[in-house]
Amino acid sequence: MTVRKKRTTAASKLADMSDRQLRRKKPFNTDMMIDIKPVTDNQKKVFDSYNEGKNVYAYGAAGTGKTFIMLYLALQEVLNPMTPYNRVVVVRSLVSTREIGFLPGDHEDKSMLYQIPYKNMVKYMFELPSEQDFEMLWGNLKAQESVKFWSTSFIRGTTLDDCIIIVDESQNLNFHELDSIITRVGENCKIMFCGDAAQTDLTKTNEKNGILDFMKILAAMPEFDSIEFSVDDIVRSGLVKSYILNKIELGL
Repeated sequence: MTVRKKRTTAASKLADMSDRQLRRKKPFNTDMMIDIKPVTDNQKKVFDSYNEGKNVYAYGAAGTGKTFIMLYLALQEVLNPMTPYNRVVVVRSLVSTREIGFLPGDHEDKSMLYQIPYKNMVKYMFELPSEQDFEMLWGNLKAQESVKFWSTSFIRGTTLDDCIIIVDESQNLNFHELDSIITRVGENCKIMFCGDAAQTDLTKTNEKNGILDFMKILAAMPEFDSIEFSVDDIVRSGLVKSYILNKIELGL
């Protein structure tokens, strides 16, 4: 006996949605997203933890795809109207430019300085015929506020609801900044941290120790899974892997 798959029409999908889901249905959704699978054991751990509803702290070697897979998982949920999440909020410090407040424009204008890497990541998550089509998609993702960017300079005094927060380059944040970010988490939120303590731009010993203290707190929380990436997880070019291995061996 052949069992036919039940076809889900657009009409039946709409009928299954609540009023709230219908209100947040957006023109760009997951239909054009590529099905991306983890390529290393630790990437799979991130996928598994995320799908179990855990918040995640992923740390370790550069070039291991930590930020890429977190942004992919977050976008999949945000663009699905059946989930409670309205947007991905990428938060990071502009490192040596914590004085970003002195730059002209609002926080969106200022954050343009570091949006390019994330835009390039998103390009590999969608199947589109041309660069022009991607530029249109990226513009629309931002216009419908599926992706937002915040610097730590603007996070104080806000409460983030109905979103997935990605705190990237967390090794460049001191304890006070990390504490300020995690206490902004509101209703229907997930939060994920990416970082590599070996790459920190912090120079003061107490600031470097702050990230280690923060990691200890997250490790003690049942809501979080902490996953360490090693050089074996590097998915960039062989040159990158060779460079990082030799850097470690030389103690630099």
